Amino acid sequence: MSSAYLHNLFGLDGLTSVVIGGTGVLGGAIADALAGAGSHVVVVGRNAEHGQHRVDAIQKAGGTAEFYAADSTSAADFEGMVGHLTKSGRRCDVLVNGAGVNSPTPFFDITDEEWERIFNVNLRSVRLACQVFGRHMLATKGGGSIINVASLSGITPLSRVFTYAASKAAVINLTQNLAREWAAQGIRVNALSPGFFPAEQNRKVLTEERKANIMRHTPMARYGEPQELAGAVILLASPKAGSFLTGENLVVDGGFMAMTI
Repeated sequence: MSSAYLHNLFGLDGLTSVVIGGTGVLGGAIADALAGAGSHVVVVGRNAEHGQHRVDAIQKAGGTAEFYAADSTSAADFEGMVGHLTKSGRRCDVLVNGAGVNSPTPFFDITDEEWERIFNVNLRSVRLACQVFGRHMLATKGGGSIINVASLSGITPLSRVFTYAASKAAVINLTQNLAREWAAQGIRVNALSPGFFPAEQNRKVLTEERKANIMRHTPMARYGEPQELAGAVILLASPKAGSFLTGENLVVDGGFMAMTI
């Protein structure tokens, strides 16, 4: 199989990808993957230092990227980003909703404040981004791909992450609804559910006891590495390789969901 064939199938040359949460560990790996496939990447987050570090790494590797400071729960910030893209002669071809927070709070100790905070970042941000960028994609009539980062906990109950799991289950449901709504307009909407990938939002949950339980339930017997999301992301983003994929929840979990006893 020739490299030209693979590039034609999976290449993202000429496209612009917006990665919300691109300053984090998994979001950063996703940004790297999209840039490596040829897309111009807009790394979106609140931490300018982390964002510029990601941009510098992408540029050093030969890609093109820029940082845009935005709050993932602000529709006004997203509207500003659409205006920035338009002024730059670009449109959002690929949107990745990767912002997320977690908390290992026992169920009886969950407060309204914590519930609202987690749902605000994990679900409201996805809804707002899909509204703002969805209108932009529809208005510019170029189709596009939206990738909402979900979680295994949105599919099957996992202990100690009640609020996080509920928010991610809602992300999967919203993804399926939007896929149905926008398919005829050429906008594909999919979810990506990573298995256990150590990152900022889950380190407090990954105790030694929990790690042992996870390893027993994971046929590959290890955590995922952030760069192992690259293939799945490029597939979902590609207008050719992923052209008939919409409404899916692509799981990358080392076999976790295949394990029973």
